[in-house]
Amino acid sequence: MSGSKGDQDRPAGSRARLIAAAGRLFHERGYAATGLSEILAAAGAPKGSLYHHFPDGKAGLAAAALEAATDALEASLRAEHERARDAAGMIEGYGALLAGWLEASHFTRGCPVATVALEVTPGDDVAALAVQGAFARWRKALGDAIRADGVAPERAGALAGFALSAIEGALILARTDRDSEPVRAAAREVASLVRAARP
Repeated sequence: MSGSKGDQDRPAGSRARLIAAAGRLFHERGYAATGLSEILAAAGAPKGSLYHHFPDGKAGLAAAALEAATDALEASLRAEHERARDAAGMIEGYGALLAGWLEASHFTRGCPVATVALEVTPGDDVAALAVQGAFARWRKALGDAIRADGVAPERAGALAGFALSAIEGALILARTDRDSEPVRAAAREVASLVRAARP
């Protein structure tokens, strides 16, 4: 039965637990401040299982955790687009969603990818490429939605990049000030620009 102890003890179960624990800890404490021993304890996994699943160690585990976070956030973004039916409404709805998540965490969690991006060193190629890929996927999801509203591809790409930059910056301000309004305000302003760009 799903979720049983035997199921959790299988290799696939320990891998999933490691990814979930790493994602949560990186999100809350940052990449550098989170040790492998803390991740193993939170996941309830032996040290050997970490290197079995992630030969690159912490960087490889970070890449997997970032991919999982990217999947979840991209799915939320596309779900907002389906609900709102236009890019501007999607961006406003997504801003409200992020603000709500930030409030629910008592401002301990901002963007999971940005937290790692600010700390990854040039030598951590695996984690650095995962960060780059995450932002590229979100930019594409935003650009696809804006283009679907009839905005020219070049302009849509520029707006998507600006939207990502504005919301990421707003998440940092919101977490610092313990106030979610910067995220909602950034989403509203970007949405206004997207509406104005429509033919």
